[in-house]
Amino acid sequence: MVLSPLLLVILAALAHASWNLFAKRAAPAGPIFVCAYNIVACIAYLPLVLYQLAAGRIEWSWAAAGVLMASGLVHLAYSLFLQRGYQKADLSVVYPVARGTGPMLSTVAAVLVLGEAPHALGVCGLVLVVLGIGLIATQGDLSQFRRPGGQAGVRYGSKTGGLIACYTVVDAYGVKSIGLAPVFLDWTSNLLRFFVLAPLAVSNRKAAASCLRQYWLEIVAVGLLSPLGYILVLAALSSGAPLSQVAPMREMSMMIGTFLGMIFLKEKVGPWRVTGCGVLIAGVLLLAIR
Repeated sequence: MVLSPLLLVILAALAHASWNLFAKRAAPAGPIFVCAYNIVACIAYLPLVLYQLAAGRIEWSWAAAGVLMASGLVHLAYSLFLQRGYQKADLSVVYPVARGTGPMLSTVAAVLVLGEAPHALGVCGLVLVVLGIGLIATQGDLSQFRRPGGQAGVRYGSKTGGLIACYTVVDAYGVKSIGLAPVFLDWTSNLLRFFVLAPLAVSNRKAAASCLRQYWLEIVAVGLLSPLGYILVLAALSSGAPLSQVAPMREMSMMIGTFLGMIFLKEKVGPWRVTGCGVLIAGVLLLAIR
């Protein structure tokens, strides 16, 4: 990967880990929080969308419409599962598990569904990802799985990781094959999420008002950082960087997210969880080798 896309992906990883920290802090607000930060995202990035429309950089087609709809729905499910996971478990568990299972599930699907032949490094990568997730979730103590809620972080993180794998493929197809502008693709996804969740916020006005008062900083931060992080990734893809390299490079955010949880949320990380992040990242990098 050349330097320019690499820098974009590094900045994206920093933005991604940062907004997940704010999302964890607002976990109790659930779907209403997701709706609120999508309003901020739609307003903040609207000038860029209008500029691209005026400059004729956005082309319309039925294929583009299909990608935009699919992307919006998958991102909606991703946002809700992630926020629910943060209600049930630590950021330093849910976040790395979610980021790690995406590439792992993509590889498994390629073998089972597409008939691709597994290679030795890929199999080693799968083993390391599973081992890393186990270390992160249990901190070296397998009895964690027998405790109430001990599996919640892995369960929600894995579901979120599956959705990450889905939207990564859909959006990469949109920007690389159809030529959708990254800002426009992300903006329409946020707009769809807002319209789907708006009735929930309207029907729970008291809860919505409480969310705005209590988590206004988190709403603004996620509304600005979440699109920025993903637009940078899509920009790297649209510049010609291969998905097989961009997707694993994003996973450096796992280590960042774990340490943010330790520093700002006072979560118990410890050497086992840090080691698990390192093992998981090594597994993801092996999965990226073709």
